Amino acid sequence: MADIITPRTLSDTKSLRMLIQTEDPTYYGLKKLKIKGKDLNDLPHSVFNILELEVLELSPERESCLDYKLPELPHAIGKLVNLTVLILDTNELETLAPEVTLLVSLERLVLSNNHLSSLPDGFMNLKNLKSLHLSNNEIKEFPLELCDLVNLEFLDMCDNLLEELPVKIAKMKKLHTLLLCFNQLRKIPNSICKMSELRCLWLGNNLLKSLPKDFGQLKNIDWDWRYISSLLENNPLVRPPIEVCRLGMEAIETYLNNNKGKRKTRSNASYGNRR
Repeated sequence: MADIITPRTLSDTKSLRMLIQTEDPTYYGLKKLKIKGKDLNDLPHSVFNILELEVLELSPERESCLDYKLPELPHAIGKLVNLTVLILDTNELETLAPEVTLLVSLERLVLSNNHLSSLPDGFMNLKNLKSLHLSNNEIKEFPLELCDLVNLEFLDMCDNLLEELPVKIAKMKKLHTLLLCFNQLRKIPNSICKMSELRCLWLGNNLLKSLPKDFGQLKNIDWDWRYISSLLENNPLVRPPIEVCRLGMEAIETYLNNNKGKRKTRSNASYGNRR
């Protein structure tokens, strides 16, 4: 069905329903509506009367319509309780309407390329969320409620202002992809080493000087050469040095285990001197 949306067709709910797609190859069979261009600046309220919607995309085209962006998400978003996918990337959002937390059927939420510094209270209600995209925002503190999203499998928080990760991050036991490049992380909690499902972990371009002592337990991390620059590069690493990290997880584990013994010896020696 045509993807051309005009103010006339958006003037009433009946006309808007005629623009719903069900043949998008990415979301085949799901009822999808995409709004772009000038209509993002003045989003019609009639959108939120289509309660059967399963996929809603409110994003400008990357090239042709970047002059038209969504300034805020209306509170009426909470009415669309059947949404499984909500795409809001590349807009001007500084806050996220708290009614988003009512969308308990959501499985994928895309919020990249906005101006968000936090997420609304109650975000932990999105128990079915599997994929969350938050890259290129202004988040300084890791939202603790994310740790309660036990079904989350994919989390992208690259290009933010994160300084640390919570110990409770290990509660996300199904997470297989965690992207944290281009932040301000100075250390990683050792609890992250218990996340056995992790396949992809990007920590490049941070402020890390050392890796957690049990980092070598992350045996399933994909150390493919294509991802090396995203894994750990451009960190001031000392333990292990980046030259060791480039050799892969076995080299990292050997280094950390060997140095673990040396640190204990030094600690005992210092204790003996104090006595």
